[in-house]
Amino acid sequence: MTGSVQVIGVSELTGALSRLTASFNLATKSATAKAAHLTEGAIKEKLTTSSHRPGTPTPSAPGEPPSLVTGTLRRSIKVTGPHPLGMGRWEAQIGPTAVYGRVQELGGPTGRGGATELPARPYVAPAYERVIATGAVSAIYHQAWRAAIAR
Repeated sequence: MTGSVQVIGVSELTGALSRLTASFNLATKSATAKAAHLTEGAIKEKLTTSSHRPGTPTPSAPGEPPSLVTGTLRRSIKVTGPHPLGMGRWEAQIGPTAVYGRVQELGGPTGRGGATELPARPYVAPAYERVIATGAVSAIYHQAWRAAIAR
C-alpha cells in the first residue's frame, strides 16, 4: 500500500516562527534593560541607608553598606548594556565606576601601599539578592515574554 501526505502552510509556519523568535529576542533585550535599571535603583537605595558629614567617622558597621558622604559612589552606579550574547541571550552590567567602589564592596587594602585594611561593606550583592528574592526580575521577563506571544 502506498500513500502520500501533503503538508500545506509550511512556509507560513516558518515565517510565523521566525517572527515569534524575533519578537522574543526584542522582549528579552527590553526585559534585560528594565531588570538592570531596577537593580541599579536598588543598589543606589542601599547606598542611602546611612550618612555622615565629610571628615567624621563612618557610622556604618563592617558588613553594612558604606555610609553616604558626598554621593559620589551612589552617582557612580551605572548600567552598561544590554549586550547580545547570541542565541537570544542578553547581558547587562550594573556597578560602580568610582575607583573605591570595589574595595567598599569586597574589603581589602587601601591607602598608599595598601597600609590600611578596609572591611567589606557590601552594597551591590545585597541589593541584587533582594531584587531577585522579591520576584521582580522574574516578573519583568514573564511580562515581556507574554507580550511577545500576544503580538
